[in-house]
Amino acid sequence: MHIGSALNKETSIFFILSIFFFLCVLGPTGCSPDTPVASQEEPAPESGDFVLGDLIEPFDPPSFKELESTVEWIEQPVLDSIELLRRRQEEEPILATVEEALKLHNDSPEANKKILSALGRLPDKDADVDYDAIITRHISADVKSTNPLMASSSSEFEVVDLMGFGLFGFDWNFNNFAAKESVVSWHTSRDRMFDKVIMRNDLTWSDGVPITAHDVVFSFKVIMSSRVPVPAQRSGTDQLRWVEAYDDHTLVFFHKKPLAINSWNLNFSVIPRHIYQKSIYGDPTLQNSDYHVSYEKNPVSGGPYVISRRIVGREIVLRRREGWHTHDRKQVRSIPYFKEVIFRVIPESSVALLALEAGDLSEKILTAEEWQTQTDDQRFYQHSTKAYGLEWVYFYFGWNNETVFFSDRRVRQAMSYAFDHEELLKVLLYNVNEPANGIFHPTSRWAPDNPPPPYRQDQGKAERLLKEAGWVDSDGDGIRDKLINGRLRPFEFSILTSNRADRVAMCNLLRQNLAEIGIICHVRPLDFTVLQEKTLQGHFHAYFSGWGTGAYPDTNENIWRTGAGRNYLRYSNPEVDRLFDEAMQELEDERREKIFAKIDMILYEDQPYTWLFFRNSFYGFNKRLRGYNFSPRGPYSYSPGFSSIWMPRQ
Repeated sequence: MHIGSALNKETSIFFILSIFFFLCVLGPTGCSPDTPVASQEEPAPESGDFVLGDLIEPFDPPSFKELESTVEWIEQPVLDSIELLRRRQEEEPILATVEEALKLHNDSPEANKKILSALGRLPDKDADVDYDAIITRHISADVKSTNPLMASSSSEFEVVDLMGFGLFGFDWNFNNFAAKESVVSWHTSRDRMFDKVIMRNDLTWSDGVPITAHDVVFSFKVIMSSRVPVPAQRSGTDQLRWVEAYDDHTLVFFHKKPLAINSWNLNFSVIPRHIYQKSIYGDPTLQNSDYHVSYEKNPVSGGPYVISRRIVGREIVLRRREGWHTHDRKQVRSIPYFKEVIFRVIPESSVALLALEAGDLSEKILTAEEWQTQTDDQRFYQHSTKAYGLEWVYFYFGWNNETVFFSDRRVRQAMSYAFDHEELLKVLLYNVNEPANGIFHPTSRWAPDNPPPPYRQDQGKAERLLKEAGWVDSDGDGIRDKLINGRLRPFEFSILTSNRADRVAMCNLLRQNLAEIGIICHVRPLDFTVLQEKTLQGHFHAYFSGWGTGAYPDTNENIWRTGAGRNYLRYSNPEVDRLFDEAMQELEDERREKIFAKIDMILYEDQPYTWLFFRNSFYGFNKRLRGYNFSPRGPYSYSPGFSSIWMPRQ
């Protein structure tokens, strides 16, 4: 599944900064902004026909002196997300003590509030934290890539968020800001055509090489290279006209238009220029050559952790690196809470639950069945507890619009009417999730004011729509068919899904429902990486998957715009394309919200997906852990990778 893929543009890593921050953050050093820097030039290709940044139109940026004399700059926030959370928690009432919360069984909304109130708080002081602690996290599939540009699954994002370098972030209300641990100042021009960022001068990659503005420029050019397979990263980044490094720490982002999303488009992943500046010409995939494979196994990190050990298919062990929080033997950033983070790959959720109960896992996401029926006894609560929060993650059946089966929206609507949504929600999901009716959760400000009702099963309506679309049983064999290009084609297709019992069960319910109206559906469970590859290439009739929400609604453009990189369904509607263009240029929030509500309604009518349910964020975690806080992005949304999670001293 693609959960998390829609999130990738906005994720960046934030950590609690120490009291030394104001003493150690200095302005840019080295050359003045008007001095040419030789290292800005990219090396000429050694072989092949690869052109770095071939998607960028030629541009001659003005001198820094010209910019400063002509542009009116507006100061933007440079913040620490954990400190924001700390200030918020100071105003929140404490509903239970830690001792009381640890004795509770989470069997009601009131109990959930008490558990989160007591166990979700940040440490009062550093002395309360066990900095030698190890957290063992569960992932259901191994990562395909450790390169942040290539990340496309929830597992990959969880791993690379600990190692990646970023300049920007956002809070639980989706207000974006520059991250204090990597940025000194951020200014936007009054006309929204320029953004100026001054980076800190105490940043290094894990191999000791300084992180500079030239790494950011190089990464922009890599993303904007047609032969580099990073469509998710390119979404939004392609709205930038240019990125210029005026010295080692001074960046200016040039925008094509004064769009509402310009500040979000700055937030792309950054990779080390000194590692890839030559090798990319021989292998633009950044994955296939022996050289790139070696850095997949041992990537150079710009974040607080590095890979210390990896057993493919079993576990990835990350170790805290001194060079992140210490520079020139001085502490310049707060020390990450965990000495080691172990990602344990356990595909079977039931096996992972046993590991959590035994204390071999520190946490795992619980399925609906596990939450409702398998985590309410003393065996579970001996070492663990659980909590939940609202999360804007929706699941769906996706229909390939280019196939003979699903090119007609009446057929796609019929699929949604044929499915037994009530059995899904009540039986398979144990009444703990809510129905989905589109891309925006009802609590989102981008959802329609009067949202359409979620689909309910109506086999009669499904059959009428299929008949209108020409799918009837013309030969009396009990299977619907249609004459296509002179050949009678039976309605027989396959749906792909990840090889998980709960996912397979949902697809089997669809298979049973469709059989009742004369359609043959084959359920094909696949290894996660194979499923990813087939959906990316469009080699499917239908598939089951899910998306996590982005921090801003424009990220959906990469899924729904005609020909967009993650438009796996080959969906196309000119009106949707036009509305996305309109929304990007609309600066007034209320009008933007109405535009996105229109998009949501059109998608509801077209039914490129059969929307199924919004999944709440259900977590089981060891009783020693603290700091769980939920938002629509999940418990790691405030500071991905590091988050607010910590472990107290014994």
